Amino acid sequence: MSKYKEAGVDVAKTDNLVKEISGLVDNIGGFGGLFDLGDSYLVGATDGVGTKILLAQEYDMLDGIGIDCVAMCVNDIICTGAKPLFFLDYFASSNIEEKQYLTVLNSIKKGCEMAGIPLIGGETAELPSLVTDNHFDVAGFCVGIVKKKDLIDGKKIKKGDVVVAFPSSGFHSNGYSLVRSIFNKEKHERYIDSILKPTKIYVKEVLNILEAGVNIHGIAHITGGGLSNVDRILPKGLSVAWKDDITKPFVFDLFQKDGNISDEEMEKVFNNGLGLCLVVDPKEVNKVFLQKINMPAIIVGSIEQNEK
Repeated sequence: MSKYKEAGVDVAKTDNLVKEISGLVDNIGGFGGLFDLGDSYLVGATDGVGTKILLAQEYDMLDGIGIDCVAMCVNDIICTGAKPLFFLDYFASSNIEEKQYLTVLNSIKKGCEMAGIPLIGGETAELPSLVTDNHFDVAGFCVGIVKKKDLIDGKKIKKGDVVVAFPSSGFHSNGYSLVRSIFNKEKHERYIDSILKPTKIYVKEVLNILEAGVNIHGIAHITGGGLSNVDRILPKGLSVAWKDDITKPFVFDLFQKDGNISDEEMEKVFNNGLGLCLVVDPKEVNKVFLQKINMPAIIVGSIEQNEK
């Protein structure tokens, strides 16, 4: 049994569930849902922060949770080449505790500012019989827009394309059920700032690259499922040849060692230091590095043809 399943998350079961509901949802499997507006698409995405909240509550470090919530949504939106337009939030608690609630809401507002979008509304629910022990959950919903001619859907990806990545800040908002199952105060409390570091928001970097006319064939947000998220945008018959020297934040090696997690499971659960991957025509790679972006971009692999 995998360590993640032992921690309470059955990835295979979830994958099967997605297949079961495929007939109920249009465009399932993409990073954002598309709504046809004629010459453009509205792109919608929704997500939450997950059990990272429990660790953040325990250490009274909730000022990054709202940034996480925004990031998980807007980073999905930009995978289609869309520009995020606005954000809404959902906050549900057993008992609304004012300081806790305002800390999270202000963090959501900060995340929206980082993404360049307004927070236009949301829902705050007090659910004492449904949510217990003063816990809470937070989720978000974002809408963006992209011209049909500018839609990025991975269909142009070809053999020889280069995978360029923006680094992650750490675990971001995925795999925390496994992180928490390994977490030991004596060993890991000293690293709590790194463990709970907010998810990076990549909106401005990607939009700057797109506005410069760089020919991006595909974009993948590396979240739950780890590096396999890139596979979601690849045409049939193609795969990624990953480089072996990818640098990652130390918390990944720390928790892999202390949790005795295999390399294979690490790649399936965590982002392993890569937050967002761009698949770029090899002739366009240098253009990516010439843009004004506030974080390093690194070449992490290339697209190859699968062996028959």
